[in-house]
Amino acid sequence: MASNVEHQDLIDPFGRVIEDLRISITDRCNFRCTYCMPEEGMKWLDRSQVMSFEEIEHLARIFVERYGVRGIRLTGGEPTVRAHLPVLVEKLAKLENANGPIDLSMTTNGATMRLVAGGLREAGLKRVNISLDTLDREKFARMTRRDQLDNVLDGIVASQEAGFAPVKINAVIERGVNDDEIVALATYGREQNVEMRFIEFMPLDAGGHWVNDQVVGQEEIVEMINAVYPIEVMPARGAAPADRFRYLDGGLHGDATGPGGKIGIIPTVTKPFCGDCDRVRLTSDGDFRTCLFATKEFGLLAALRSGETDDEIAARIEAAVATKWAGHQINQVNFTRPAKSMSQIGG
Repeated sequence: MASNVEHQDLIDPFGRVIEDLRISITDRCNFRCTYCMPEEGMKWLDRSQVMSFEEIEHLARIFVERYGVRGIRLTGGEPTVRAHLPVLVEKLAKLENANGPIDLSMTTNGATMRLVAGGLREAGLKRVNISLDTLDREKFARMTRRDQLDNVLDGIVASQEAGFAPVKINAVIERGVNDDEIVALATYGREQNVEMRFIEFMPLDAGGHWVNDQVVGQEEIVEMINAVYPIEVMPARGAAPADRFRYLDGGLHGDATGPGGKIGIIPTVTKPFCGDCDRVRLTSDGDFRTCLFATKEFGLLAALRSGETDDEIAARIEAAVATKWAGHQINQVNFTRPAKSMSQIGG
């Protein structure tokens, strides 16, 4: 049921309306991907520090009912390692703004989706993005430090069978690591009828060793795929992070508008979409971030637990959004790397 509080747009200093909220529900993960977290030595949050389902719902409700946020994406760590996840999904799926129910989605590594896809779909989850950086089993084990490729591939099938549509596959491309598989991954998307999304390697790797030479840019990715499967750019993406391209032959399923008939590229480094960014983030311990690369966080969970009213928490949110940057400044001399890795922020 919608709130009685009058809806207002949440607008940053550059006129961008905030409509997308990413919520990390755990900092834990069953993988140890090299660009996300170190192999050993991660200090996990104590359970008492992590937002409860009720606290997640409470904060999410403020964003949805007061500010008209239209989309919520659950992230981690790996969200499926959080026990009783369908319970949270059911709570969030009931949230509505003035335009109706929200678009509730999740990013996952897919390894356990065979076990949970049906339950999440029934609880109200609408879409899933599954990470798959390589189709080579040995390389997969090196990149994730886990021998789970077969489970991920099966998890993608399970997600389709559960009725998630579209299923999008995220591949972070790192030069010298998996850039030789760009066409193979595109082929997989065509064959499996899923939308492949290629993501430029960002300076959030756990080891802090990122350098620009490791980035395979959008133009190079397009050139490689176009040489084998001719593609053309689709209409402008708006606030969506991915530039999208469709296969001229419509893909193997003959539908250029279907998931297997197109690809997406997220050019975070070479062609930032900051000017259209409409998203903000909550970390698993309830800190509010206005950008993936933000260096400052705002403690919403601490405010909630201290007994602040929704109006007071909303004032904190508005004050935080008033600090949102024009852009992340990667490749500029004043770029400051966040102190946290991707797993601690939430993907």
